[in-house]
Amino acid sequence: MHLINGLYDCHRNRVPVLAIAAHIPIDEIGGDFFQATRPDHLFKDCSYYCEVVTSSKQIPRSVTMAIQKAVSRSGVSVIVLPGDVAAFEADESPIPEHVCHVTKPVIRPSDGELKQLAEYLNQGKRITLLCGAGCVGAHTDLMQLCDKLKSPMVIALRGKEYLEYDNPYSVGLTGLIGYSSGYHAIMNCDVLLMLGTDFPYRQFYPKDAVVLQVDIQPDHLGRRVALTYGLCGDVKATIESLLPYLTESHDSHHLEQFTSHYANVRKELDELATGKPGRKPIHPQYLTKVVSDLAGEDAIFTCDVGTPTLWTARYLQMNGRRRLLGSFNHGTMANALPQAIGAQIAKPGRQVISLSGDGGLTMLMGDLLTLRQHKLPIKVVVFNNGALSFVELEMKAAGYLEIGTELDNPNFADVAKAMGIEGIRVEDPGELKASIRRAFEHDGPVLLDVVVNRQELALPPKITIKQAHGFTLWMIKAVLNGHGNDLIELAKTNLIR
Repeated sequence: MHLINGLYDCHRNRVPVLAIAAHIPIDEIGGDFFQATRPDHLFKDCSYYCEVVTSSKQIPRSVTMAIQKAVSRSGVSVIVLPGDVAAFEADESPIPEHVCHVTKPVIRPSDGELKQLAEYLNQGKRITLLCGAGCVGAHTDLMQLCDKLKSPMVIALRGKEYLEYDNPYSVGLTGLIGYSSGYHAIMNCDVLLMLGTDFPYRQFYPKDAVVLQVDIQPDHLGRRVALTYGLCGDVKATIESLLPYLTESHDSHHLEQFTSHYANVRKELDELATGKPGRKPIHPQYLTKVVSDLAGEDAIFTCDVGTPTLWTARYLQMNGRRRLLGSFNHGTMANALPQAIGAQIAKPGRQVISLSGDGGLTMLMGDLLTLRQHKLPIKVVVFNNGALSFVELEMKAAGYLEIGTELDNPNFADVAKAMGIEGIRVEDPGELKASIRRAFEHDGPVLLDVVVNRQELALPPKITIKQAHGFTLWMIKAVLNGHGNDLIELAKTNLIR
């Protein structure tokens, strides 16, 4: 049952996985036996294949089908294996030489569909692209498309690692952790072209624009926003076939407006990523920027949900070689460290950095022993703000006082040392760079416990009247309930750098 969150993450992130789930003995099924569950029911919703094996004769064909399903559909397969079946004598059935068949068909819309898509794009005056993880491998083609359409590109979070680098058309992310430039580039377009993205937040889509979508999974078409036209196809193959049909010249004003807007936003964000010796606590923006600056060119990053994902989205620089993993579709806490473990085992020669929240780390702190047990040189960077801070931000915006969100943390560096792992604690911005260099240069696992600002504000790209009202209500309640110091600290830490 401990597998459930991990399998949901893999299934939603389209990662092929074969999971073997233990079950009680066959003759005890249905008798409310010790530890009895229904694994075939539990894992059904997070897998494409989930079957119980009850004889040794089933195993060769069942495992082959499970692997093929996982590989062909890029998702999870589960074999439920009762303990007594595992002890049976092996069956003599022949095992195929090739257990799975990996195919790479070229999928693109028909010529007629491409002509219709091109007609919409040729008529557009203010075209914006929204691109996601389905654009992997299509970076060069997308640059040609943006140049042809004179379109700004808004990037969904899972597309960040594939599209953000060397991209003069990028105007940043949208959504709750995005930028105002990305939000307005979408809201002010007359044609929105969605490529390889299943961006879920409907409030961030335009209401009056022509909306076009290309996705390799046709069941994704139109499920987030009402479409004008939807097509099934691989993004790279579709763009290659589409470009000859694009005949109209486009004005560059829309592109220039939002790339300029993004440059201003980026400048403002970078100004927040600073630290002065002696001025505590450390700003999480500064921590993330320094980690990004000092990490390897091919580093693999994982980030916990909440504020680590927020700061990662805004300050971690990708270059086409770095990887970024997170629970971006499932949103499960404590994902960063186990994902880092998996990444380090899969890529033993790569630098792996876990950007962990203090809440996430404490949920799975036992995994630090896994680092020691297997001698995995993962660098665990802890955003130690003593709170479930993203939840606090949501509560402030809704007008509620923070209740049950404070964390009474230990010194995580001391905890790591007690486990036999190198532990480093940083409280002063003046010590941050040297401490990160020391951690990255250490030959083995390191836990870097960084005390960061609890009251750091992270504004969404658009502030609604409801959010402004909620925040005002929170300030009034804070004063009336004797928490005026929180309000003063909030102002000091966000206005004085």
